[in-house]
Amino acid sequence: MIIEHKTVIADVKLVADFQRYISYWRKRFTEQPITDFCSVIRINSTAPFEEQDNYFLLCDVLPEDRILREELQKQRLKQILEQQQQERNDDNFQGSCMFCNEEFLGNRSVLLNHMAREHTFNIGLPDNIVNCNEFLCTLQKKLDNLQCLYCEKTFRDKNTLKDHMRKKQHRKINPKNREYDRFYVINYLELGKSWEEVQLEDDRELLDHQEDDWSDWEEHPLSAVCLFCEKQAETIEKLCVHMEDAHEFDLLKIKSELGLNFYQQVKLVNFIRRQIHQCRCYGCHEKFKSKADLRTHMEEAKHTSLLPERQTWDQPQYYFPTYENDTLLCTLSDSESDLTAQEQNGNIAIISEDTSKLRALKQSSILNQLLLHESLKN
Repeated sequence: MIIEHKTVIADVKLVADFQRYISYWRKRFTEQPITDFCSVIRINSTAPFEEQDNYFLLCDVLPEDRILREELQKQRLKQILEQQQQERNDDNFQGSCMFCNEEFLGNRSVLLNHMAREHTFNIGLPDNIVNCNEFLCTLQKKLDNLQCLYCEKTFRDKNTLKDHMRKKQHRKINPKNREYDRFYVINYLELGKSWEEVQLEDDRELLDHQEDDWSDWEEHPLSAVCLFCEKQAETIEKLCVHMEDAHEFDLLKIKSELGLNFYQQVKLVNFIRRQIHQCRCYGCHEKFKSKADLRTHMEEAKHTSLLPERQTWDQPQYYFPTYENDTLLCTLSDSESDLTAQEQNGNIAIISEDTSKLRALKQSSILNQLLLHESLKN
């Protein structure tokens, strides 16, 4: 169009549906002269008249062009939202993890949550993603080509690539790679604006309205994940019902029978999380190849409720969570009965450590014992 017809379309990459855009203007140019719609740009204006050229610029300064672009954008957004809703409700998704090759069936969120939790590979909330299959295929192709997803360097073999992504904490995508923009709904919301521009505007709006009334704030609950499978629930009550029905594991009953306070519950949850993560049955200590095999064994052998002795899991090392941001830990109750039980055992005085002798303190710290214990175990 530039060479043959001396016509320039401004910001062509921002046109949502280029084929319909061209069809519309082709029709309009047959109805009225092109100069009625386009700005005329004369080049070589100082040259003789016969050597001067006129170019025609079609841009959204023209109200008709602006309305057309906005309408095409709205139609595109509608299609994207329909596609996103279909994917959100689709329970026939099938895919495998890019890091451990475990197969997943059901909703796409199961696979995405697995990669985020098990491999710290987080590409965003499932509800913010569209064309998920194409997105995962794009990422898998890069890994098959031995390319790091974050720095995009290429390596000689898979093991070298895996070590690089793990050590450099590159298990994430490159946010500056515009190739991924089409897989996020936010990039379709406003005409001509990327997610970075939309986010920047949101931040400015927050700064401008810091004194606003927050009385209408609605907090969206976070979902806690089952100890044994991928099931999620918004409350501890719903999750406990699921674990009791599906896995015959009654967390509330165990808490009551063993008289667990909040911190003991934390250690028990972290202990079970670690055993399941390592595919090891805590009832008989048998190790399995996959979590699916482990679940089958524990349910058939009734080992989900067969907890080991208290001294096995009531250890300082289990103060530390197996998974980052484990929401289940935040939903554990610190009830009045816990405090009463502690009071019945007597008032415990907490004495601060003497920091005047730091070297002696470091040598006698319990962290040294934990590190030695982990090293020997590894």
